[in-house]
Amino acid sequence: MNFILEYKWIILVSLEVLAWASTFFLFYARYGMKSTFWFKVASVLFAVTGVIPQVIMGIINFIHTRKLDIFTIIIVVLLIYGFTFGKKEVKKLDAWAQKKFSK
Repeated sequence: MNFILEYKWIILVSLEVLAWASTFFLFYARYGMKSTFWFKVASVLFAVTGVIPQVIMGIINFIHTRKLDIFTIIIVVLLIYGFTFGKKEVKKLDAWAQKKFSK
């Protein structure tokens, strides 16, 4: 637990990079490879590197600090962005990937 709290920013940034990489892999599997198997694998990777660990880290941090600090606020902002404006961005990215890989 101390490891997570000590390296929370590095873990958060790493997970965010992995989530974006899995998002691009998800589109590549869907449109480039046209593989439902790899699309499902990429979907699981996205869940494992994206929303789920961010929420868990936010909860752990909040329980440990007993206050709403900048780390927890950043996670809340990331989640709100993902569920609002992020949906539009993913749709644009989906259209781009479909166009790019359909050639």
